[in-house]
Amino acid sequence: MVQFKNRYLVMEILVDPNRETGDPDPIILSGFNVTKAIKESIQLNFGECGLASSLLSFQVKYVNPITKICIIRASRDDHKMIWAAITMVRSIGRCPVTFNLLDLSGCIRVCRRKALECDETKFEQYKLLYGDRVTPEIEKSVKSNFERIKALEN
Repeated sequence: MVQFKNRYLVMEILVDPNRETGDPDPIILSGFNVTKAIKESIQLNFGECGLASSLLSFQVKYVNPITKICIIRASRDDHKMIWAAITMVRSIGRCPVTFNLLDLSGCIRVCRRKALECDETKFEQYKLLYGDRVTPEIEKSVKSNFERIKALEN
């Protein structure tokens, strides 16, 4: 039996600080929004054939809307094409964004560990930045995201 080989990309989504909207956070990041933006970029840059070949294993496994960390699964054969398409994504919705690769791994366990480490660090920075504006609901949401990432499997 042949095992299907995947690659996992831990990405940081950087929202453009020079945006012209008045909202402190104009976009709610979700798996759907990130998936849609990446699929549009794949189709634009690699055409229908590139999109069709990458859809077999492409999946956004995890997105944290507060720390803006996500995990993306891609097949070993197509991960470079998906990575290239991700770097060409310029906006999610109407909000300009940039993706930063934090880790690339062939194993979900290693990827999960790195994502959890980055999530915890970024949430500490978030708490320092926003101070007493961090509500118990936000802390509860982040803690549930930490639990989701700990339970992440194939």
